[in-house]
Amino acid sequence: MQDRREIEWQLEAPDPGRLAARLEALVAEGALLPPRRRRIADLYLDTADWRLHRAGYALRLRSAGGRAEATMKSLAARGGDGLRDRREISEPLPGPDARLMRGAVGRRVRALAGRRRLRTLFRVETERASYAIPFDGERAGTVELDASRILAGDAAALLRRVEVEAAPGVPARELEGFVRRLREEAGLAPAGLSKYEAGLQAAGLAPPGPPDLGSEEPGPSPTLGELAFTALRAQMRRFLAHEPGTRLGEDPEELHDMRVACRRLRAALRIFEEALPARAGRFRRELGWVGGVLGEVRDLDVLLGMAEGWVASAPPEDRPPLLELRRTLEGRREEARRRMLRALDSRRYRGFVGEFCAFLRRGPSGRVPGAARPALRAAPGLLREQRRRVRALGDRLGPGSPPEDYHRLRRRARRLRYAVEFFSGLYGRAAEDFVSALKGLQDLLGEHQDAEVAAQTLRRLAREERGLSPEAAFVAGEVSRGCRERARELRKLFPRRYAGAGGRPWRRLRDEMERRVPEG
Repeated sequence: MQDRREIEWQLEAPDPGRLAARLEALVAEGALLPPRRRRIADLYLDTADWRLHRAGYALRLRSAGGRAEATMKSLAARGGDGLRDRREISEPLPGPDARLMRGAVGRRVRALAGRRRLRTLFRVETERASYAIPFDGERAGTVELDASRILAGDAAALLRRVEVEAAPGVPARELEGFVRRLREEAGLAPAGLSKYEAGLQAAGLAPPGPPDLGSEEPGPSPTLGELAFTALRAQMRRFLAHEPGTRLGEDPEELHDMRVACRRLRAALRIFEEALPARAGRFRRELGWVGGVLGEVRDLDVLLGMAEGWVASAPPEDRPPLLELRRTLEGRREEARRRMLRALDSRRYRGFVGEFCAFLRRGPSGRVPGAARPALRAAPGLLREQRRRVRALGDRLGPGSPPEDYHRLRRRARRLRYAVEFFSGLYGRAAEDFVSALKGLQDLLGEHQDAEVAAQTLRRLAREERGLSPEAAFVAGEVSRGCRERARELRKLFPRRYAGAGGRPWRRLRDEMERRVPEG
């Protein structure tokens, strides 16, 4: 398996004779080694709904010299000089068949594609001459001269391309002078399209853009229904945009961002309830289910991040049980991730996404009276109610209050923050300042909840995990107690942070809301 950074310049040769003469001269000068020639057959694949492309990757199956491999390449933006900087993940195959992918590429493809079948987009047959670029007895890179036929159904296109690729570990700047000289002396120009892009064009294929959910720009005097759909559309777009990265599972922040969008969608459906049809309640329940499967993985991501710190700060002699504990958490995370992928591949999830997107495209219903209310008239009451719910719980909390009450307050404060953000376009700086004040409270309550969840999870591990050694179980219990102590410390900081989340910022927002209420 290879997982590397590919740095290459993709260039076109308007004058092939001039290029050939220049390459021969560079070989004679010793600036290039004599070429190695081979034939290459490539298949490019994706699902019918472009799941790999939406994740930012192209999938290629290559046969060359009796060998086969599968490669995923990131769809990096091209530079003005033809430079492309991409991630490339490869695994060898016993044959050019996508069903044989079992390694790093196969795992990623299955996570992204789910139950979707792969289809062939197009085929590329290439005659390649590869010239190594020597430097101090090593290989600095290669110059590859490709003559390719792109085959897609009955269509065919010819492509002649020069690619200058840096060897692994060689920075692009080391080859910039060589590339500049080659371009000038051989009359080369930056390629407008990558081979993948040229293949899509030859096949008449155009991957779809983001789904059309309707406008995300409310009018100058929006109704409550218009503002509701503006907020819902924006969050659903973010939710869908982070799904591929969540499936891929390489950046925990993708899952975090998808989960945040899920929470914001649920909050918007609740906050704007009076402006939405009754069936919107079902979407909120489905989002609760999705949020649950995402949250299970996210909680373990947070705990594993903590575990990294425990291991790093421990003396070497104390690390073995901590490392065992971390491995156990990693196993649980993998199990949770498998459950999450099954949920995202389910009919239930696909049905929810399809129905909800259709609902958003239709927009506000004229049969819902609350939808026609001016947003400036409705907002003060909605925001005051959300703040009242925060105050009703927060005013009676103290260091001795149960952790569950702090978690409930966290959820209420988060809903208040989201509500203010949904209406922030109406109130400008006053809304932004109040959101900033709430963020400090949210940060503390979030850290408190992370500590409590970590303590509970570790305590269960210490009691229930059969494969855990006595030493690791003991360490899990000790770390659990440390997390509980951290939670208690955070509760002591709560009164000051809570006081800072109200007062002047809220009064400024309240005054601005009252000032902007329409007359009549």
